[in-house]
Amino acid sequence: MRAERDTDSPRYKWVVLSNTTLGVLIATINSSILLIALPDIFRGIHINPLDPSNTSLLLWLIMGYMVVTAVLVVGLGRLGDMYGRVRIYNAGFAIFTLFSIMLAITWMDGQAAALWLVAMRIFQGIGGAMLMANSSAIITDAFPPTERGLGLGLNMVAGIAGSFIGLVVGGLLAPIEWHMVFVVSVPFGVFGTVWAYFKLHDTGVRRHARMDWWGNITFAVGLIAVLVGITYGIQPYGRHTMGWTDPWVLTALIGGCGVLVLFCWVETHVPEPMFRLNLFKIRAFTFGNIASLLAALGRGGLMFILIIWLQGIWLPRHGYSFTSTPLWAGIYMLPMTVGFLVAGPTSGWLSDKFGPRVFATGGMLVAAASFVWLWALPVNFSYWQFAAALLMNGLGMGLFAAPNNTGIMNSLPAHQRGVGGGMATVFSNSAMVLSIGIFFSLMITGLAASLPDTLMHGLSVNGVPHDAAARVAQLPPVGVLFASLLGYNPIQSLLGPHVLHQLPNAAQAHLTGHSFFPALISGPFSDGLGVAFGFAIGACLIAALASALRGGKYMHNDDDEETPADDLLPDVNLVADGA
Repeated sequence: MRAERDTDSPRYKWVVLSNTTLGVLIATINSSILLIALPDIFRGIHINPLDPSNTSLLLWLIMGYMVVTAVLVVGLGRLGDMYGRVRIYNAGFAIFTLFSIMLAITWMDGQAAALWLVAMRIFQGIGGAMLMANSSAIITDAFPPTERGLGLGLNMVAGIAGSFIGLVVGGLLAPIEWHMVFVVSVPFGVFGTVWAYFKLHDTGVRRHARMDWWGNITFAVGLIAVLVGITYGIQPYGRHTMGWTDPWVLTALIGGCGVLVLFCWVETHVPEPMFRLNLFKIRAFTFGNIASLLAALGRGGLMFILIIWLQGIWLPRHGYSFTSTPLWAGIYMLPMTVGFLVAGPTSGWLSDKFGPRVFATGGMLVAAASFVWLWALPVNFSYWQFAAALLMNGLGMGLFAAPNNTGIMNSLPAHQRGVGGGMATVFSNSAMVLSIGIFFSLMITGLAASLPDTLMHGLSVNGVPHDAAARVAQLPPVGVLFASLLGYNPIQSLLGPHVLHQLPNAAQAHLTGHSFFPALISGPFSDGLGVAFGFAIGACLIAALASALRGGKYMHNDDDEETPADDLLPDVNLVADGA
């Protein structure tokens, strides 16, 4: 009785939107909150993250959460279709909150503490995946078709903006007390859990079915292998600057791809598959997901590259201490978040009236132009130009994200919105991890060509003994990137106190000051930036093409027995938006 009264209220859709937006926001904030907070966390548990033996811990703290959410969203969306999306969503809020508490009460020290944090982050990621897998479907169920663009747009923008808000939140809280990075999620999680339990109700179409265990197993094994292979591929191997020739990495990548091929075969031979491959017959769903994947490839690694650019070069050259650069890097990237917040809801509302194609396509073209602008900037840029380029990028990504997600969700039959939304999320989340691997690899490739000679010359002319300068020059470039990402003084960390104490005080002050290292690597870093931005531009342009090919009809009619032919592949006759 209460459920009927609540769902019949015209305010119910706004209750749904408010709660699901809170859930997605805290889930995505936690995907990035550690990036800025890691130096304080590692100092708090007394671990040196630049020690080669701790590199894996560093990477898994950054990427473990994202890997788990990428792997689980499809299966959890399927469970939502079978047993109720709100039920799975509510459980996700509770699980996320529980493991936020477990992270906040970390009491151990050293490697044991780091392993505890990695494990709890993985379990927290399970809760985050349950939230993300079902939120879009719950909104789609609650909103009428003519208003879904606004609802999904606000939710999508909150999710994307959360990844940038997390940078600032982590930078503000970690210097005060690193446990607060995890504590901050707890009150929001408790409130959201109770609110969702009493106010959200399942209104979507539910179909009971058997669980596709073989599909779940092969998908999880294959995707985990590929994502883990990418994670370890950016680490040095032997004398190689990266690990792409490591037999273990190659086995994980090739074997993982093989298992994913097996997964596709399984899904075409089971009566009730987890991954509904027949949904790819719907043009709006197929090209929307292709565009989403390519946009995430262009956007995902960008955050890391911009943080390294700001923390390792620009901020120190403008007088900021290395320990303060993580917080200021998050603050100086706020124009991008502003762009998301302005463009996302607006484009979502407009796409309800005019269709998603023009906004999604235009958004990707604007994003590509912003990458060209960033590429053209000098390494030691004028901030207003950098901020304007970030704002432009945020506007472009915001223009794209909401209409694209609305087009995907509107194209789905009601009883498959959970699994379809999960499939869309897995493309986006997997691409984020893949993007980090690609961007780091491209940056390292660019740095490796000129960084060793530059370091050798710069250190030698400042009195560093030849053998010590040669040792630092031959270190893998990933060490320089990690030092910059974490806000450490790279020269002080790489040379060590023994070598520095052999030098005159003036030379020590110059080498470890604000200007020496940033000026030294500006040239090699610019080479790496050019390669990385070139990739991002290409990804955005192809995403724009995919958006243009999505077709005009984007709203599934659940009264139809079959999807109309104009909305199916391989038919490529595009009709006007709104037709």
